[in-house]
Amino acid sequence: MEGESSSIEKGLLVEKEENANTTPLLVFTAFIIVSASFSFGVALGHTAGTMASIMEELDLSIAQTLWIAEVFCISGWLAIALAKNIIWLDLGRFFVGTGAGLLSYVAKEGRDKECQVVLQKLRGDEADILKEIREIMMSVDGSANTSMRSLFRKKYTHQLIIGVGLMLLQQLGGSAGLSYYAGSVFDLAGFPSRIGMTVLSIVIVPKAILGLILVERWGRRPLLMASAFGLCLGCISLALAFGLKGVPGINVNVTPTLAFIGILTYNMMFAAGLGGLPWIIMSEIFPINMKVVAGSLVSITNWLTGWIVSYCFNFMLLWSPTGTFIIFAMISGVTIVFAWCLVPETRGLTLEEIQLRRAH
Repeated sequence: MEGESSSIEKGLLVEKEENANTTPLLVFTAFIIVSASFSFGVALGHTAGTMASIMEELDLSIAQTLWIAEVFCISGWLAIALAKNIIWLDLGRFFVGTGAGLLSYVAKEGRDKECQVVLQKLRGDEADILKEIREIMMSVDGSANTSMRSLFRKKYTHQLIIGVGLMLLQQLGGSAGLSYYAGSVFDLAGFPSRIGMTVLSIVIVPKAILGLILVERWGRRPLLMASAFGLCLGCISLALAFGLKGVPGINVNVTPTLAFIGILTYNMMFAAGLGGLPWIIMSEIFPINMKVVAGSLVSITNWLTGWIVSYCFNFMLLWSPTGTFIIFAMISGVTIVFAWCLVPETRGLTLEEIQLRRAH
């Protein structure tokens, strides 16, 4: 157990080695990490309705806000690079997230004209978009004065349960833990982590494209249920892998093979559905004037739950790898039932049609 503990925890902080070299692959990996962090920041910053008030109260221009954001990002990555303990690592990640959120907000400031150009291209050169532009601007202005308390009215109960519920189930199914510590799980199962992580990296783009194709062909709810079913199978495979580890008469290659199949299945099915669909569904089920506060709430729910799962993941593996993945499999099963009973199908419907259905 002590050996397994050190193997799991070594991914948190790696001591500097004297023969460590900066390779092109390392630089490229760092670039991918920064790009992913910025993408997450954009998602959060897009739903943040408080940034304009902060800039106004502090009398900050966009340029000044950009400088502050850069300071946060640089400080965050330096803290991560030079981290000697978990506190500095967490602090660095916090700074990077804060800086990315600031950058994402100022990137969309003052872009009304670009919005008009994009909408004109979408509707066609001869289409009259002035009325639609006015409606969009009125909705945006109206959402600026919407409070979080108004989201908890009875008429929004069903949408709130769906939005928050999907975010909770997405993270409680173990996605954050397996994303951050897949290498440690490979090592624990006896599968070469370098090969496993390379394969996962190769299938990132194809599995994302697969999700884009299927979401319009199958619909939101069927794809969500199929994705959760795939997650359940992946977790069952991992539970079997560790349950059979060391059992007399069982081939020693069974555990690493089942673990590889389980992690690959989990990651592919997560990216194809449950990874992005909760965000799409959330953006469709809430009325326009509630999207900002609803987006803020579900984002907080998602990130807070993800942090809890990623923090507890190593401790759960030390407790019981088999039990850990059985729990995740059960939660994925609950996700299937949740999607079947509560999540509406919104494929092919406009936002107005979705809201009319909800009203009736």
